[in-house]
This record gives sequence, structure tokens and C-alpha cells, in this order.
Amino acid sequence: METKQVLEQELQSIHRWEQDQKDLWFWEKLGRLPFKVLDQLTPSIVHKKLGQLLDELGSYIQTGGQYLVNEEKILEKLHVTTVQQAAHLPLATMDRVCDELIDARVTFAQIQGATTGVGGILTLAIDIPALLGLALKTLQEIAIVYGYNPKEKKERIFIVKCLQFTSADIVGKKAILDELTSFSNEHRQVFSQIQGWREVMMTFRDQYGWKKLFQFVPIVGIIFGAVFNRAFIKDIATGKILYRKRRILERLSQLETGV
Repeated sequence: METKQVLEQELQSIHRWEQDQKDLWFWEKLGRLPFKVLDQLTPSIVHKKLGQLLDELGSYIQTGGQYLVNEEKILEKLHVTTVQQAAHLPLATMDRVCDELIDARVTFAQIQGATTGVGGILTLAIDIPALLGLALKTLQEIAIVYGYNPKEKKERIFIVKCLQFTSADIVGKKAILDELTSFSNEHRQVFSQIQGWREVMMTFRDQYGWKKLFQFVPIVGIIFGAVFNRAFIKDIATGKILYRKRRILERLSQLETGV
């Protein structure tokens, strides 16, 4: 297991990353078109699909629904049999397996985006729920790697907050980082009345909806679909850092208390 000094060094690197999140990239600024403009440009079939996803995301928080992943394959990669055992693995092992999983998901997202970009708007309606499902699956796999069980409701809430973080603006990112930092066994009440899952889909539309407009054109949508889906899952993969920080903080707490 890592020493206190090593854990503190790793935590400092995460703090530096958090500071970097205060800046918005050009694409993020450009992506924040007024909702009214986006509403006019977005076809009704997309609005209908986003509405359905709102209900599905709420169901995911409550029960996991169709989005729950099979943890056995992830545990096999870690060479353990339970999520509890995974929690005690060295950070280096967790990081290695997590990076392998992320690379696989990013590649899959790229292929999926290219495939659904072939038919323009007709296949875009398929791509939107598939992309959200892939994002939730990726975050759940990251959770398992770092020793957290997405079958527990509190973990699904954490995952949705990670998803929300990806699409948030500067103010939103800071607020979510503060919430996630205080997430522990002693501070579960932070999420007792979560409303953020609805906000997730609105920011999802605000941040990525306009980019998907390029997929409306058949064939041309292959390129844009591949690029944007790949970028989206790479953004989602920042959940690794959020889960990594949580594991480091818990280990530091254990070292201080001698538990």
C-alpha cells in the first residue's frame, strides 16, 4: 500500500488538475449557444429522445435499470473476485486497468459515432441514447476499478454527478468538485435531495447538442460523429480522476486514524 507521502503527492497532482478546470476551452465557449437558438435548430425527434433519457436517467439512479454493468469482467482484469478486494489494490494497478478500459471505450465510441453518422438524422436518434449509455457504462467501470460498487444507489448518484461535471461550465464545475470532495460516509446527506440528474440532460444538450447538428447530413456525419463521440467519452473519462481522488482521500484518512 502507498505511504502517506506518496498519497499526498498524488493528491497534489489532482489539485493541479482541478485548478485547470477553471478555464473553458474555445469549443466549450462556442458550445454554449442560447437554449432558444438550439431549440430552433434541433429537430423534434431529438427533443423527444432527450425527454425519454430524462426518465431513464432518473430510473438509473433509483434502480440501475438497463445501464448496470457486469462487474465480473472488470474484476477479472484486476485479478480479484469482489469489489471490496479491489478497494485494497495499489493505485498503480487501478490506474493501469482503468486506462486500458478507457482506451477501449474511446475507440468504441469513435466507431459508434461513425456508424450512426451514416444515416444523418435517422441514425442520430439512435446515437444519442447509445452515447449516454456508453458514458454511464464507462463511469461504472471506473467506479469498480477503484473499489466502489455502482449497484449501490449512492454510487450511482456519484456517477451522475461525474457526468454532470463533464458538461458543466466554470461555476458548475467548481460547485460539483466541492460536492464530490465532501462525498464520504459522513457526508452522504449532500446528495440526499439531488436534483442534478435533470440538469445533466439539459447541460448535455447545451454542450453537445449543437455539435450533433453536424451529423444531420448523411455521410458527412460519419466524420463528425466519430470525432465528437470520441471526444465525449474522453471527457467522461475524467471520472477516473474524481474516483482516484476519492480513493486517495479515504486511504489518507485510514492512515491518520490507523483503521
